[in-house]
Order: sequence, then C-alpha cells, then structure tokens
Amino acid sequence: MSAPAPSMYSAAAQQTAAHLGLKLGRANLEEFADTLLTLARADRNVVAVTSDSRGSGKLGPFAAALPAQIVEVGIAEQNLVGVAAGLASVGKNVFAVSPACFLTARSFEQIKNDVAYSDNKVTLVGISAGVSYGALGTTHHSLHDFAALRAVNNLTLVAPADNFETRAAVRAAAVAPHPVYLRFGKAPLYTLPAADSAPFALGRARILRTGNDVAFIATGETVIHALLAAAHLEETAGLRCRVVSVPTVKPLDSATVLAAARECRAVITTEEHLVNGGLGEAVASVIAQAGIATRFRIVGIPDEYTVTGSQADIFRHYGLSMEALAATARTLLQP
Repeated sequence: MSAPAPSMYSAAAQQTAAHLGLKLGRANLEEFADTLLTLARADRNVVAVTSDSRGSGKLGPFAAALPAQIVEVGIAEQNLVGVAAGLASVGKNVFAVSPACFLTARSFEQIKNDVAYSDNKVTLVGISAGVSYGALGTTHHSLHDFAALRAVNNLTLVAPADNFETRAAVRAAAVAPHPVYLRFGKAPLYTLPAADSAPFALGRARILRTGNDVAFIATGETVIHALLAAAHLEETAGLRCRVVSVPTVKPLDSATVLAAARECRAVITTEEHLVNGGLGEAVASVIAQAGIATRFRIVGIPDEYTVTGSQADIFRHYGLSMEALAATARTLLQP
C-alpha cells in the first residue's frame, strides 16, 4: 500500500489559511462534474464526450443519471475532439473531457481546425492538468497547454482557482458563444475570498487582496499559494501585497494587469505551467508594450523536464509554495 501524497500546504501555510478564515474545499474537478450534471439535467442538449475518462473526470454519476447524454470514444483523443465538434455543429452543447496533457498535444490540429477555426461551440475540458499526475512524470504533465492554445485564435483559456471560480466558469462556458478551454487539477483547494464585488465573468480578473508593495498575479492552483504568501509577508514583514486571480488566461484582463504594474513596486506571476508561453509571458508583454518599467519575476516550471515527485513536491521544488513565493518577493524588493 502506497503512502498518502504529501499535503500541498506546509504546517505554516495551513496556519496562515486558518488565520485568514479559509476553508478547504473540494478538488475543482469534482465541482466541475457536479455543475455539469446540474446543467445537463436542465438541458438535454448538454452532452459530455470522454476518451476513457469518465472515472478520472468524475463523470460516473453523470453517466449513471444521463446515459443518453454521454459519449465514450475510448483512448482516441483526436476522435474525441472531432466527435465533439460534429455534435456541436448540429446544436449540442458539448463538453469534451480528457487528460489535459493528451487533449492539448495529441488533438492540437483538431482543436485548431475542427473547433476554433470552424467556430464549433465546444468546451474542451483538460483534467489532471499541470503536474497533477505527480510521479507519473513529464509524459503526463500538462505544462504546454497555455503556450500552445494561446496561439489558437477564437479560443478562451480558463484555469479556475477554487470551487467558486469553477462553478462560475463551467456555467459561463456553457453559454459562451465561442469555444472555451477549461483546465482542472486534482488537489483539494481552499475557497478564496474576494476583495472586490464584481461578478465572475470570462476575461475578468478577481482582486483577492489589496496592496501596493508586490502584486502577485496568479492563475489556477497557484493562486492560493500567492494569497498565503501575501498574508505571510504582511504578518512577518509589514508588506501589503496585492493578489490578483486570473481565471481567464486568454483573453487577459489587461486593465487589471496594467493597474498592478503601475501601482505596485514589483510584479510576480505564478502558474503551474512552463515559464515559456504562459501567463507570465502574457503579463510581461502587456506591461512592456505599455512602456511600464517595474521589477518583475515569472514563477513557474523552468525549461526542463520536471523532478520526479508528487504535485506538492514539485510545487515546493520550483518555488511555488507560500514560503518560496514570500522569499521571492523579499528578494525582488531589495535595492
């Protein structure tokens, strides 16, 4: 019997979360599956298509409740996207569910041509994204998907940070007029606060914490670690850090990014993705093209094959933990 995977949160991080009053929720993938089932019960045109992924995609209850609204294509990701595009072309509201690493690499041409170019309203759902597969290694990690799909026109890219963002993103994708890519990991996540009162919308960032020392601009499962780092820095160093959750990587909320770059002393982006082609480079492009000079750092997975270990091990190794992000901020602010 294998040992349980290490916690994504150190004892100090858990203590900081408790001080903030945060509650540990479910994995976003579970929230996705329940939300999709609710939508499908209300609309028979909502259809799930999977590539041998109903178990890993938490779609067992969906299949049991609505067997006529789920299509299983087997381990055939290119067929998955082609079938999904075909169903969408005749009016079905299709969610194509497959591990992110295979969905976005093996099916890239079908995503580009059959979905995006043909403007078939498919929601592509990349499950077990980032380094969720842990010790299965680089072949199963999805650290390329932002970079690849940012280059595809007519495709919105979404990586929710908690259960609230997940529910809202799934519902928004269901009514979006054009194709959407949703990215989900497997780790249970804390439910995040919202410092602003704006409703969730595709293309809009969420301000979780205000401040003008360092701006953490984060997406997906790294957002909670940025929030904890900001709270830790305030408690230990008196620094007031802004935390921006970016559920929509494309189109990027440029106005919120530019405000952070102009108003804060430094900007740190965090993502469970290679440093090449992801959120960090998108943010850097916006800031540079606006002519803003600021201290800036991209924190993600470097241009290398990842170390072997659990998702928690990999996060800590590459500086995505609360402690490491706080240390990066302190270094970036040094004269």
